[in-house]
Amino acid sequence: MPLFMDLLVAEPLEPEVLRWLEQRHEVFHAPRLTEDARVLADLLPQARAAMLPASVAIDRRLLGRLPRLLAIGRVVGGPERIDFHACERARVEVVRCADAAAPAEAEFLLGALMSLLRPDPRESMPAGGRELGHSTVGLIGMGATARRLAELLKVLGTKVIGYDPALHAGSAHWARWGVRPVGLQELFAHSDAVSVQLDFFPRYAGLLGERVLADCKPGLVLASVSPLDLFESRALAAVLRSGRLTAAWMDQAGPEARSEGHPLHGVRGLVLTPRLASYTREARLRSAWGVARRLDEILRMKPAGDRVVTMPAELGDLVLPPMSGALSPGAAAATAASPASR
Repeated sequence: MPLFMDLLVAEPLEPEVLRWLEQRHEVFHAPRLTEDARVLADLLPQARAAMLPASVAIDRRLLGRLPRLLAIGRVVGGPERIDFHACERARVEVVRCADAAAPAEAEFLLGALMSLLRPDPRESMPAGGRELGHSTVGLIGMGATARRLAELLKVLGTKVIGYDPALHAGSAHWARWGVRPVGLQELFAHSDAVSVQLDFFPRYAGLLGERVLADCKPGLVLASVSPLDLFESRALAAVLRSGRLTAAWMDQAGPEARSEGHPLHGVRGLVLTPRLASYTREARLRSAWGVARRLDEILRMKPAGDRVVTMPAELGDLVLPPMSGALSPGAAAATAASPASR
């Protein structure tokens, strides 16, 4: 018989959050499930909601196999690898707690900017560093992280300017945040330091390229928690090598950026880290609770059996034949670690 469940949790989850969910719904917790793609494919169609790690791409092909699904939760990770258009057409809600990491990212960016503005100890005759309190900082992307960072910077006496492609310069929000809106080129030309925390969407690919980087203020430093796809890598490497951009810290750099042949490989003044900013215990717990509470609301609003599914034609073409509820031989290794369903 198929195993029907309310919620499939395919990643590690904080014990208190998991217990809270188990008290309300039929939960199957398999924190290593994504290690076996075949077992994951067997179990996902039997769930009404799922918590999936950022390593699982949420696209039209996946959604076409999940006619019972109401929602997909993502505790860690940004909007990358999520096809929101396909989710909307399939009427599957993507649940993220986007603001949960804002305090952690703001602290990280503040520390990164302070560090980058100090002298490089490897220099034989290092130049004097600079203080944020006497600097102008440009913010690119005005989400929760930027707003939290702006508050911290204002305490230091920093002059803060900002740019967001999705926010009109005439919006009243700018005055409320105490940030002066400027164009992208003006921001780079007048900032002593730039902080990038813009959510990445394909339309923003290469937004920060030669057109703005080449004319940046001499001595500029830059810290980013946005994906590298937001930058033109060759232009970033060139402006760093020229010395006009003194230093940059990129916190969403995958292993490819460290590989020989990549434009950023071995560039002096560049710090590459694999998304450390948002990885704090506090940020993850805030996100886990936010996602769990929203999934609970969705499951309660639409009890089992209430959903009548009419798949859009473009997704229906991808629906595979019904899968058996029996687990494949690899299921024991992937799911036995923590089966929480009662």
